[in-house]
Amino acid sequence: MTDPATPPAQPASVVRLDIPGGAGLTHRDVAANGARFHIAELGDGPLVLLLHGFPQFWWTWRHQLTALADAGFRAVAMDLRGVGGSDRTPRGYDPANLALDITGVVRSLGEPDAALVGHDLGGYLAWTAAAMRPKLVRRLAVASMPHPRRWRSALVSDARQSAALSHIWGFQRPWIPERRLTADDGALVAELIRDWSGPHLPDEEALENYRRAMCIPSTAHCSIEPYRWMVRSLARPDGIQFNRRMKRPVRVPTLHLHGSLDPVVRTRSAAGSGEYVEAPYRWRLFDGLGHFPHEEDPVTFSTELINWLKDPEPDR
Repeated sequence: MTDPATPPAQPASVVRLDIPGGAGLTHRDVAANGARFHIAELGDGPLVLLLHGFPQFWWTWRHQLTALADAGFRAVAMDLRGVGGSDRTPRGYDPANLALDITGVVRSLGEPDAALVGHDLGGYLAWTAAAMRPKLVRRLAVASMPHPRRWRSALVSDARQSAALSHIWGFQRPWIPERRLTADDGALVAELIRDWSGPHLPDEEALENYRRAMCIPSTAHCSIEPYRWMVRSLARPDGIQFNRRMKRPVRVPTLHLHGSLDPVVRTRSAAGSGEYVEAPYRWRLFDGLGHFPHEEDPVTFSTELINWLKDPEPDR
């Protein structure tokens, strides 16, 4: 672990990567919620903050960064706490605190609000931030992740969904999951991404980048900690309190994106999250895509996202 004031112990080249067509991309660190976060930024206009999932880092949004910038937005992809170029703190991996990281970054960027776009764990945190700090969230777009209350219900009551999340149950063991994630230069990371994708598999360069990022010291542990909290808190007072807090409806326009072939989050688990949204809600199912629709078909994903962001009256 590193102190928030201490630079991360890894070469910047591991995470401060270039992206195709990303002339003008800048990397920098911003302070928020008692830690330091790495961001990659491109373009000018209304802020769109992109939040990655597991087992990835900011670079998963490389296609959307350029598309959003070209469409007139200020596109910023951040590394979540404990991942990529952000601080690896000893604690603070519960969703409420991680959501405060996100809204703190919005403030640190000098913006009154942001459209949050989250995938997987980033989507879980985007849901949370929209419920907890609605004044800082202009719009919400979530891919491959149900609302936290829906996620919790599916985890404990849907046997098929619980089986699909076997990796999360496996994360509850101490230290063994970290060792598996970093063994053989992160080979399991590449295996998980392949297994969770649809027929459009990522190229070897992408897999190599994700493998290298996971092997940065302490990253595997920090990446797993949010999932440990999600399971271990199910019957604890803090988890019950969080679940109650998430009854608060989301009151910003919401776009919910999902791949029909997602083997991690079943379509029936994600669908129905609109019951927690008291605002225009749009559900979009991508036929033939898996858990990473923004990477598997970036043009279709980016087009859907940008059209919705520009729609002054998104439909229900």
